[in-house]
Amino acid sequence: MDTYALKAVSDLPAPFHSAFSFRYFNSLQSECFPTCYLSDVNMVISAPTGSGKTVLFELCIMRLLSKFISGDGKFTHLKGTLKTIYIAPSKALVQEKLRNWTQKLGPLGINCLELTGDNEYYSIKSIQDTDIILTTPEKFDAVTRYRIKDGGLSFFSDIALVLIDEVHLLNDPRGAALEAIVSRIKILSCNPELQSSPLSLVRFLAVSATIPNVNDLAEWLLAPAQGVKRFGEEMRPVKLTTKVFGYTPAKNDFLFEKRLQNYIFNLLMQFSGGKSALIFCSTRKGAQEAAQVLSQTAMTLVHSNPFIKSREQQERLRDASLLCSDKQMQSYILYGVAYHNGGLSLKDRNLIEGLFLNGDIQILCTTNTLAHGINLPAHTVVIKSTQHFNKEKGIYMEYERSMILQVHLYENLLNGCEMVESQLLPCVTEHLTAEIVQSTISDITRAIEWMKCSYLYVRMKKNPENYSIQKGLPGNLIEKHLQEICVQKVKELSEYQMVWTDEDGFLLKPLEPGRLMTKYYLKFDTMKHIIQAHPDCSIEDILHIICRAEEIAWIQLRRNEKKFLNDINNDKDGRLRFHILDDKGKRKKRIQTREDKIFVLVNDCLTGDPLVRDLSMSQDVNSICSNGSRIAKCMKEYFMYKKSYKGALNSTAIAKCLHQKLWNDSPYLLKQLPGIGMVTAKALHSMGVTSFETLFEADPRKIELVTGRKYPFGNHIKESLLTLPPKIEMAVQEVEGQRTGMSKLLITLTRLSQPAQSTKRHYADMMVGIEEDNLILFYEKISPYSATVLFSSPQQGKLTIKADLIFEEFIGIDLHRKVIITPPVDLNVTQRYRPTELSSFKLKDVHIIKDDKDETSVTTSKKSHYSNELIENSVSMPSFKLIDEELEDDKPVIETEDDDCKIITERTVFDHIRKKAKTLPSLPMSNDTCLPSLEAFTIIRKRTRERHLELDNEIEVLEVQESRAVQNPKHTEPESNIHIIDEDDPTDIFDGSYYLMRDTEIWGGEGTLANEHQNTRSGTPAAETILGHTRKMPRNYPVFSNSHTADSTVLTLECGTSHMQGNDTQPAVSSSDNDVIKLSSPSLQKGQCCSLAIAGEVKKDDSFLGFQSVFSFL
Repeated sequence: MDTYALKAVSDLPAPFHSAFSFRYFNSLQSECFPTCYLSDVNMVISAPTGSGKTVLFELCIMRLLSKFISGDGKFTHLKGTLKTIYIAPSKALVQEKLRNWTQKLGPLGINCLELTGDNEYYSIKSIQDTDIILTTPEKFDAVTRYRIKDGGLSFFSDIALVLIDEVHLLNDPRGAALEAIVSRIKILSCNPELQSSPLSLVRFLAVSATIPNVNDLAEWLLAPAQGVKRFGEEMRPVKLTTKVFGYTPAKNDFLFEKRLQNYIFNLLMQFSGGKSALIFCSTRKGAQEAAQVLSQTAMTLVHSNPFIKSREQQERLRDASLLCSDKQMQSYILYGVAYHNGGLSLKDRNLIEGLFLNGDIQILCTTNTLAHGINLPAHTVVIKSTQHFNKEKGIYMEYERSMILQVHLYENLLNGCEMVESQLLPCVTEHLTAEIVQSTISDITRAIEWMKCSYLYVRMKKNPENYSIQKGLPGNLIEKHLQEICVQKVKELSEYQMVWTDEDGFLLKPLEPGRLMTKYYLKFDTMKHIIQAHPDCSIEDILHIICRAEEIAWIQLRRNEKKFLNDINNDKDGRLRFHILDDKGKRKKRIQTREDKIFVLVNDCLTGDPLVRDLSMSQDVNSICSNGSRIAKCMKEYFMYKKSYKGALNSTAIAKCLHQKLWNDSPYLLKQLPGIGMVTAKALHSMGVTSFETLFEADPRKIELVTGRKYPFGNHIKESLLTLPPKIEMAVQEVEGQRTGMSKLLITLTRLSQPAQSTKRHYADMMVGIEEDNLILFYEKISPYSATVLFSSPQQGKLTIKADLIFEEFIGIDLHRKVIITPPVDLNVTQRYRPTELSSFKLKDVHIIKDDKDETSVTTSKKSHYSNELIENSVSMPSFKLIDEELEDDKPVIETEDDDCKIITERTVFDHIRKKAKTLPSLPMSNDTCLPSLEAFTIIRKRTRERHLELDNEIEVLEVQESRAVQNPKHTEPESNIHIIDEDDPTDIFDGSYYLMRDTEIWGGEGTLANEHQNTRSGTPAAETILGHTRKMPRNYPVFSNSHTADSTVLTLECGTSHMQGNDTQPAVSSSDNDVIKLSSPSLQKGQCCSLAIAGEVKKDDSFLGFQSVFSFL
């Protein structure tokens, strides 16, 4: 193309001119301009690196945005209505494009969103409102899998443009995820129900520097002939000169790799000419060691350092080294050298890339992360060895030809570049299950259509031998083979109860194990291990399952690691909790398998002070813990589905331990807090500070003295306690005797006040189960305020009921209570009242209704001295609003009708009560109640608002009678033989309670903590809220409540006490401060009366209405 045919930026509409910093497009961009900007056809482009392919992406984006330009040339953008999906193989490439496009398109009002492992702060709403989503294939697949119930696929209909960078990734094992999501978009675009949406006309643009079989990719993406562009080396803006040097081999690949580092400095002096250079290494450790060797060589040259040009550069490097969090990197930066790999933090990666682009760092040692198209231009590129380390096989292998071309080594291989093949077949089971779970596939016919939309089908027809198909088969037989694959995979899924099929095997519906495998992105073989696990799975059993997981099967046992691992497993100091044992139950003297290595490494890591210091093994440990935590979470949900109490409890525990890399009884629990590492944790341990409570009581100056840090380090360490979840007290009490062979327990959680507040959200699991039967009675993702659990009474022997409040993130703060139920002395239960077996009821049969049930008397854990000091200068009033429950879609809700309300005064309330008291109905006798069914259970929840309370026009009081108030009872005797045991873990602190956030921080939606001040709108309170909890409640004020279930009545009496602080009177609604008695009979003494508290508008921010909520399982 001659220069006169170059397209100008002015050819675009005026609103888009500012997006480009140049006046004319280059020859490659100009040739593609008519197809990119003036048409909507799909395109596949192969061009050399540095030829300007990114601009082609931008031209396609401009084409899409041009639909928002009106006839008079004004750009009127509608947010989120036309979405662009940019898919790149690495996080670094995604972040580079994010910075670039935010700067270019931000002034037009275009929103860009990063979806990678470095960005977890997003919501479905932010995805729906964004215009350009920049992501990696695995993350995009995981997001759309995990968020199915939240509308993870809801934005698919708005997708109008898909941009695929470095599409040769298809030839990598990671390419299966890219192939799966593109096939998903393709099959959804053909859905008749979406024909009026932008998705029906979705456009694809795929580019790469090295695509030998462009036509195959064009066939897959439905690109016409005019959309296929292939450019050669003539389009490279700078001529490439290549030199190849050979060196004497060593005994093995590892030694040879290490020896090559000695030659790098001389090569740079010979060819770089004092300009920037990139050095590609086969491993992360190799890149780090290369940077170390180069910086040490530069150090010996003192003032003759060839990588430092001026004193100003030296000053900038010194300032930059202080900003780097990597200690080793700090010393390298001072000499103009650095390394770059995927293991660096996002902050450090951005810092290093910026220094290299500015020319302050001249030598950058890196892995093949930069070979995936990151724009870090360099004068010289050194490929240290033509081999890279394959972690799945544990050996060094030759670079793929496409990768070598990407880093410009053997350009003479261009014509003989290997074909891009599909990698979908080895993991087609997992992706097929994901499509069934997302309802993309509902029968075998749709499954076959989905596979025909894949790149696998294209390559099967072109190269059938690569996929175990006889060469020369006609197309119809290849399609039949594809059908056989689908039927076989569906049959395997059905055998393990992951999908349901009809008798003919045609219809497909997902089952819970299949949903869990999809949600947690697990391999099929790993999920099979979970399904085959014993219901009584112990923590050690769970660790063995994790060690066999396919997600970490790439970890290899290296020869030089065996002695070190043997010494750890020998464990002379008794550090490890579990060991590798031989057939005789003794510790193995030799570690022989990959599973043994993983088991030893994870046990060493969980001690909190691991002996592993080697970089490669440290990377193995990080992968084991991250993948193991995900697998354990999946196991927890699977055991919940199976109602296995022990398995769910142990899985929850190991998931947290792997996340924190600590056992729950580790002496270094403080490492969980920000700003406390191993050195600081050991120093605090030496002064006796090993728990959150002792840290709260510690003197900040003494902390600074012991740790050797300066003021105000001690204050910052104590402030880190604010990141912990709120402090909770848990009590368990039998609220009814074992009448008719049934027992009922009340589990009460009380949130205590705290003078400070945090904005972080915390998640927890509330679980109640029977140890002997290994049966879950109750489970809630976020714990309710109180739960009433109904279960069969033991006929003989004892029954152990455990209640567990388990926080998702932190260890050492969980609450555990155990109640032992023994048979009653005189239990006469007739056959007609015999309850249904507990195993017959299902957790899904949940009905959420509003009711007027108050909690009865409970036994609370003792308050610690820590909590008293914590609330010394604050309102001594706990918040009962642990959560703002958000009801799930699959749970039926019985709505209550909102009547017209008005705020009433004290006088109005009492006048109304006096009029109503004459016609009050009598309470039913307890012996007239019927035994409720166990086939379904009811959850009863209460809601309240703090301010602007309004009251119903009419108040119905069932019975107003006087009762005796018990003065501050310490313990309430249960009706039957019951023994309450405090079973907190020895490391659990505060006597069954833990650190909390400010009282104004309350539980928010989806079981999270939200700021209480956000919830100030008016609302209609329930009768219990009005009559039972007021801002100013007199001392020992009795409140009656009559709680109704389907066929039973529980009557409770609560007497609140007040705590005086200054001129403010606050009701103490903590179960340990209330005067509470349980009525043995609904018939009260005649002539007794009960006053009612007044509900009014709350005028102060530090006072609010508490509430009680009872969860009944009937």
